[in-house]
Amino acid sequence: MPIQPIRLFGDPVLVTPAAEVVDFDKELRRLVADLTETMIDAPGAGLAAPQIGVPLRVFVWDIDDNLGHLINPSLDLSDELQDGEEGCLSFPDLRYDTPRAFSVVAKGWNMHGEPVVLEGSELMARALQHETDHLDGILFIDRLDSASRKLAMKEIRESEWFGLAKEYGTTPEIRISPHNPFGKSL
Repeated sequence: MPIQPIRLFGDPVLVTPAAEVVDFDKELRRLVADLTETMIDAPGAGLAAPQIGVPLRVFVWDIDDNLGHLINPSLDLSDELQDGEEGCLSFPDLRYDTPRAFSVVAKGWNMHGEPVVLEGSELMARALQHETDHLDGILFIDRLDSASRKLAMKEIRESEWFGLAKEYGTTPEIRISPHNPFGKSL
């Protein structure tokens, strides 16, 4: 399967909620394979379909040598919180402490249309929340407190990838997610 280009911050697909998957077919299995290969090549711990320009509720992960995927996820989050460094392939070289639920139960489907239930804590919980956020049009910088978000935006504007886009007249449009990033339910 071919490695796909990863969309960067400013691309409208990243802040647009993705559509539910309704067809569990060969094309969906190809999408999961493309996402997996692209994530491994990047390298990353997770990748959501919108990050390669496909507005469907699909993501993959690679946590502790555990590769997986989830389609049409819903999450039950713990009340216990964790803070930890988080980054994103759509924000090259940007890393900030981001608050997340400590543990999560994720429900969804695999690429064959079979139900899946996952339980994860710490890094796995963080990845499941991060990737599900992508499917809801929420970016990890939306979860930062205002001071950290201000620093992140400054770092983005000064970044090489953002600067190159500006130089070539393709500066990404900076849009704020319309979703409430501080609620517990996704």
